[in-house]
This record gives sequence, C-alpha cells and structure tokens, in this order.
Amino acid sequence: MNLTFPMALDYRLATGLDKPTLRPPECLAANASYCKLALCRPVTTPSVAMILSLFRKNTDTAPVYAVYNAIVAQSRQPVFYAEWGVPDTVTGRFDMISLHMALLFRRLRSDDRKVKEFSQAVFDLFFKDMDRSLREMGVGDLSIAKRIQKMGNQFFGLLAAVNAAMDSLNMQALDDVLSRNVYAEVDNPPVRKLSEYMVAQSDLLGGQSIEAIMAGNVTMELNA
Repeated sequence: MNLTFPMALDYRLATGLDKPTLRPPECLAANASYCKLALCRPVTTPSVAMILSLFRKNTDTAPVYAVYNAIVAQSRQPVFYAEWGVPDTVTGRFDMISLHMALLFRRLRSDDRKVKEFSQAVFDLFFKDMDRSLREMGVGDLSIAKRIQKMGNQFFGLLAAVNAAMDSLNMQALDDVLSRNVYAEVDNPPVRKLSEYMVAQSDLLGGQSIEAIMAGNVTMELNA
C-alpha cells in the first residue's frame, strides 16, 4: 500500500513535544498524550491536511468513514481498559486505535491500485483527525507538520513490528511489541490476552473480503 513516509527520522530522538523519548521505534505512547484524536468524540469533518497525500483532493467517502468509525468503536471496548489493563487514558486509547489500524492495514495489503487508494484514504482520515486535534489544542501551523510526520513515522514503526511478529507467528515477539507500547507503564499486565486477541482479529479480518471492507463493511468481535 502507498502508506509512505520519509523514514530518515531517528525514533529515539526528541519528539519535539513535551520531552524526549528513549522508547523503541514503534512506541506510540510518548507522542500520544497531547492528542485527543477520535478517541473520546465522534469523527467529524477534519481540518486541512498537513501530511503527504492530504494535499490532494478530498478522498473521504462514506465507506472510508464507516471503516474508520468501526475501528474507533472497537478500540473503545470497555474490556480493554477495565479487565485487560490498558490504561484508560488518551494515550491508552490512542494505542488501541493504532493497533486496530495496524490490523486493518494487514488485511488490506495488496498491489491492486484501488485497494492501495482505499488504504491511503483511511490512513489520511486517521491523520487528518490528529491534525484537527492539534489545532483544537492550540498548536501552531509551524509545528503541526513536523509533529504529524513524527507521529506518522512512529505509527509505521508499530505497523512494521506488528507485521513482523504476526507474519512469523511469533507470539513472544508480539507480546514484546505490546508490552513496550500498550503496557509500558503497567505492572504484570495480561499481555498474552491482548496478543491472542490481535491474532484472533487478524484471522477474523482475513475471512472478510477486501471488496466488502472497501464498501464500508468491516466486522470485529471481542471474545473476552
């Protein structure tokens, strides 16, 4: 898919936000605390884009919004926070929506042009929402582009780490990815439960046709 960012940034350098981070490259938590995203409110029309293809014509369609809303809704499932130890914070909710986005993009891996365009449109909407949230919090135009790009690079680090672990069927590697990202500040979390959930959701998505997903029909389930 055409989800491309310049990858020259050193993820272990300062993020330009509140403080530098020494966490692994795929760790999202260091950048997420300032950004509300769509984690606590419905998705609405986003602001002007500041990242890559967001400069092109508006690609948001009803199916794109439907898929994005499904991801956000699944990421808000109370069991993640009440029973599985995910911090019930803006950072924790951002981690969960990012994980579900990673699962979606795994399913949509394809060389087909239309699939790539749909994947890009969902990605664009995700980062448009971050752009809007930053503006609502008073971040100036001169800072937003750099911050969005850094968060984009971190998201791609997470996506790569999840794909590597799941493609190799390495549950311990997936445990490690989730421990560093979702559970970095949690003692003795049930990380294997979340890893098994990720595998189950990937299998569930694998049974859904790409055509159905591109029509806005995506199903996720939660078997606690």
